[in-house]
Amino acid sequence: MDKSRFNMAIIACGAMLMVFSGNLNAAELRVLTGGGMSVVWADIKPQFEEASGHKLEIFFGTTPNLIKEATSGKPFDIGVVPVEVMQDASARAKFVIGPTIDIAHVGIGVAVRSGAQRPDISTADALRATLLKARSIASIPESATGYSIAKVFDRLGITEPMKAKMRAQPDPAQVVATVAKGEAELGIFLINVLSAPGLEIVGPFPAELQQNVVYTAAVGSETKEAVAAKALIEYLKSPAAVSIIKSKGMNPS
Repeated sequence: MDKSRFNMAIIACGAMLMVFSGNLNAAELRVLTGGGMSVVWADIKPQFEEASGHKLEIFFGTTPNLIKEATSGKPFDIGVVPVEVMQDASARAKFVIGPTIDIAHVGIGVAVRSGAQRPDISTADALRATLLKARSIASIPESATGYSIAKVFDRLGITEPMKAKMRAQPDPAQVVATVAKGEAELGIFLINVLSAPGLEIVGPFPAELQQNVVYTAAVGSETKEAVAAKALIEYLKSPAAVSIIKSKGMNPS
């Protein structure tokens, strides 16, 4: 074999070793996360997979769903979840000991069907009057966002009358669809979720009533892919991910 062919053979073997090594290091990560971040993951997932070689399987859920999933015994590697999940002792025990890392936060807002009249929610009194006047409201009461909304209702002294108006939905997509189809007069949820086709944002809750939902990250205590899981958290804090988070109407933490 002449020298040039020998060199090409060495290069080819080196390339094969690199691919093989890359495959050995690649991980499949199961991620638990809140449904309010679905639009963010739609962009971050393929970018992270391409950059790292790792693959992501993402479980979306409300706070109760995420607590149930984390404590179900089914393996997972990382959570990027509302902080309320971590406040549940049984769920927190399924993550590594130590501080969690905040990734993003977003406030609550109000939306109506495209073309509908936009009510006044500019002040606490105006929001209270609008809520009492509304015939129906789509949201997800059993979620971190729902809990935050309930706190606002309590502060406004309208907890009881709101119960009859609420149209509980199973996930963020259904909140949007219900309002877009005119099946609920108002949608109250994370403002980034409400920024969707078929809806018009009325605005965020007044500053004195605003409740931010914070998404925080931690590695699963029983993961076998801790290195890859930590790499994902680092990626979520990178300029590329921060840019995506901002573009989707959320605020990097």
